[in-house]
Amino acid sequence: MENKLNRRAFVSVASMAGAGFTLGFPNISIASGIDTLKPAILGGPQAHSGMFPAWPVVSEIEEKAMSDVLQSKKWCRLGSNKVDNFETEYKKLTGAKHCLATSSGTSALYTLLGALDIGPGDEVIIPVYTFIATYNVVVLNYALPIFVDTDIESFQIDANKIEVAITKQTKVIMPVHIGGSPANLDKILEISRKTNIPVIEDACQAHLAEWRGKKVGNYGLAGAFSFQASKNLNSGEGGAIITNDEKLAQTCYSFHNQGQGGRVTGFNPGTGTRGTNMRLSEFQGNLLLAQMTRVVEQTNRRTENASYLTKLLNGIKGITTAKLYEGTTRSAYHLYMFRYDKNHFAGLSRTKFMDALTKEGVPCSNGYGMMNKNEYVTGLAKNKHYLRIYGEKTMNQWLERNQCPQNDLLTGEQSIWFFQNMLLGPRSDMDQIAEAILKIQKYAAEIG
Repeated sequence: MENKLNRRAFVSVASMAGAGFTLGFPNISIASGIDTLKPAILGGPQAHSGMFPAWPVVSEIEEKAMSDVLQSKKWCRLGSNKVDNFETEYKKLTGAKHCLATSSGTSALYTLLGALDIGPGDEVIIPVYTFIATYNVVVLNYALPIFVDTDIESFQIDANKIEVAITKQTKVIMPVHIGGSPANLDKILEISRKTNIPVIEDACQAHLAEWRGKKVGNYGLAGAFSFQASKNLNSGEGGAIITNDEKLAQTCYSFHNQGQGGRVTGFNPGTGTRGTNMRLSEFQGNLLLAQMTRVVEQTNRRTENASYLTKLLNGIKGITTAKLYEGTTRSAYHLYMFRYDKNHFAGLSRTKFMDALTKEGVPCSNGYGMMNKNEYVTGLAKNKHYLRIYGEKTMNQWLERNQCPQNDLLTGEQSIWFFQNMLLGPRSDMDQIAEAILKIQKYAAEIG
């Protein structure tokens, strides 16, 4: 049998004292008894030798949901009821008055901007630290996406920097609840009221997240959710809009149904001047109903494990978990985010730390990058359509406006993610994640 320190006892002590710190005795370090626990990258045993829970979770419930739609031969939401049923249940789950299912989270955001008639000459404020879809939906409307820097402690948009980014052309403020943790909604809504600019919540990662006891998506004019394969509520692809504004709900339905507001499509054009097809299928609607039978239980499990893991990691020097704002009553923990400081790991680079962590059986990612500096984004300044609309001077000024130094620091050398499925297993998984980090810290110089 391997000569190993009991994992749970080791992590418990380490989390209280901090790796390498003494427990009040002059020459006794908590690291001194773990020489046999070499990191896997140096030939030692993996801290987590099993498998984290697979995603998605499926059973006969999903099989029946798919079979029922297949056998019904009613696969489109028009003239059928599975998507309608999902919308009803999602309204109940979120506490919203209205819900519209869409073909993706991206299409939910696109539908909302379309319903608000966002177009050329308009500006939309977004965080720089987000998935590219938040940017894409603005650009698809030939509006200007205005990046706001990141609050490095929370990974969220820095709400204190939003107001200075507002101009006469600003039509929407679109914060993202990154990783499933709410952005600073109190501050954002205060700015919205002061400027009379509506807030659209990109809650694509934030299923069941709460701000001051109410589900996110209910605070702005509307909220958008994603049901893409990685998301905490999953139908492969899919999305939804929630809102408490009846007129907006009707406009969104019309926009996502080719400009036609009814429950069917016709041969004549609809109302308004723009529309498209962003409908969810009956297969996806029924699959979501099946997945919703577990979503509350899974959310509770993630919350419990994330809270425990945070206590462990907060005891390790050089590891700083993402801050939750005071108004947060629940994070969805689609991502578990933390910052890495190599100065407490003998200068070990983030890349080498992540490689060592992966070899311990703990998968991780460095997450989003410097979107504002990526060629995909900066190339917009030379886009022929944008040059025709805004001119070369304005587009060059747009590049200059989009400097985000805190995000550069976060993404360049600090940010690390764990994924939501890693929080669905037993508490011992959390112990082993912490153990892996402590082993790497003890042997950081040798790894480097």
